[in-house]
Amino acid sequence: MIQRTLLTILSLGCLSVSALVAQPDTTFGEAVDVNEILLDVLVTDKSGNVVVGLDKNDFIIEENGSPVDVTHVSFYSTRYSPQHLSDGAVQEVPASRYFILYFHDQRFASNERNQLLRRQLDAGRYSRRWVENDMKSSDWVAVVSYGVKLQVHQDFTQNPAAIMEAITAASSGKNANPDWRRDLVPPGQPSLLRYLPDGKKLRKETGKMYDGVRLLADATGHIVGRKNLLLFSTGFGEIAPGGFAKPDERYYPAMEQALNDNNVAVYPIDLTPIGVEHLQSQFLNVLADDTGGYYYQNFVNFATPLERIADENTGYYLISYRAVHPRGKSGYQEVKVEAKQKGVNVRAQKGYRYGTDS
Repeated sequence: MIQRTLLTILSLGCLSVSALVAQPDTTFGEAVDVNEILLDVLVTDKSGNVVVGLDKNDFIIEENGSPVDVTHVSFYSTRYSPQHLSDGAVQEVPASRYFILYFHDQRFASNERNQLLRRQLDAGRYSRRWVENDMKSSDWVAVVSYGVKLQVHQDFTQNPAAIMEAITAASSGKNANPDWRRDLVPPGQPSLLRYLPDGKKLRKETGKMYDGVRLLADATGHIVGRKNLLLFSTGFGEIAPGGFAKPDERYYPAMEQALNDNNVAVYPIDLTPIGVEHLQSQFLNVLADDTGGYYYQNFVNFATPLERIADENTGYYLISYRAVHPRGKSGYQEVKVEAKQKGVNVRAQKGYRYGTDS
């Protein structure tokens, strides 16, 4: 994510105080934009526990193979009791968790229909159980589905009853209420509906699953922090000549970039029954890896991925640094994030959009 209310400077080989107020001059240099980049970074040990106590000297951030200087690191935690973890460590910042439960409707599957639908209903049942028993009071949860278009069954809310009702509708293939109104979304509350196309326009603009995920990611851009998209699906990749699915290059890059730019980590939770040959597993694994999430397959019941996703999102690091790009240009910048500490797993977004189209 880019903080967009930042300065424009004149690049003259080095940055001086006078350069900060200079006007663009094509004679002496190139006009550039300096943006503050925010990365949500999840660090866990081999057992999946969140690693705490790291600071800016513990991370290596690279753009185009070159390290950048980290300007600040905060640790966002669900523990609502700010405290210093240890001498020199960053201070915890109390934060909410954001979950989007996304049901890819299997009533439209061309095979294994009955079995897949049962799995989908089972996913709904365990999701309701998680909301009832394990959801924190500070959590925000939204519920959406996709059959032939994206539907929002429940905007972000902290009301467990409303969430469970929406899960029942989404997992059973019922249509969402089409009569929602933006002006009814409470001011200051995180919202998907406020930033999505309305009515028939939403149906028209989400003709493909890729479109639905992309627009959903962009609709979360106003929320600072990590968003977790729990994707109950069998996959939607393009079947390659070798028999396995791969990302469709016509639509996947734009979707991936939107997810990364808005700090949305995708957790595919496979609806394919255990023991059934699965051609989409590689695609779902790529999607998770490209966005800082994790792919869950071959589990006994849906309680396992739901509990693990919630546990590993009890804390994450928000890292900031400054990046320079030519003024007036737009594009996508890939980013590599590593931790100096050995034996830990690091998951983070793989890039961000910059420029006039960001």
